[in-house]
Amino acid sequence: MAGSAAVLEDSSLLSRLDRALLPVERLCALLSGIAIFSLMFLAAWSVTGRKFFASPMAGYVDYIEAAMPIIAIMGVSYVQRDGTHVRMDMLVSALKGRTLWFFELVSVLLILVLIVALTWGAWEHFARSFDCARPLCSRDSSIDVGIPIWPSKLVVPVAFGVLVLRLILQAWGYGRALILGLENPVAVPLALTVAEQARIEAEALEGSD
Repeated sequence: MAGSAAVLEDSSLLSRLDRALLPVERLCALLSGIAIFSLMFLAAWSVTGRKFFASPMAGYVDYIEAAMPIIAIMGVSYVQRDGTHVRMDMLVSALKGRTLWFFELVSVLLILVLIVALTWGAWEHFARSFDCARPLCSRDSSIDVGIPIWPSKLVVPVAFGVLVLRLILQAWGYGRALILGLENPVAVPLALTVAEQARIEAEALEGSD
């Protein structure tokens, strides 16, 4: 659930790497938000042109398809970092101590294996589309207005690459907590109680005044 986890920080190398990666993840999430916001203007432009000028925006569908990878994937590492991505909390919330860290570590490692495979496949897919010997360095383009497709294909391995780094850090954090028996490890999302969530929300409201 959004807002139900926190990430602790300290002066350790792991925490410093966690904080160093966070600005990159925030930038990716920002680009995703900008893409969503831009589609609102494209939709308004297209509908207005069709309604009042009988001339909808050319390539509207092509632009939407090109923006989809940015919208769908660019922010995934950011939400993975703070635990607001989709999680099965019903089982995990009942676990404590080393048992919890073991299951978290196994789940992160499984995700990591999958994402590494997807990153490799996505890069190969991009490589088949990119060719600087051709116009606009593209071997394929969109159907309507001929937008080069390779930039959208490049977004996927880049976003997955950032996610791989995040998963490695989280695997490190959970493994460290498992071995050392830590109660509150750094660089991993920790579940908050209802009281802690309420306190954080109250502080956020006070800061916005």
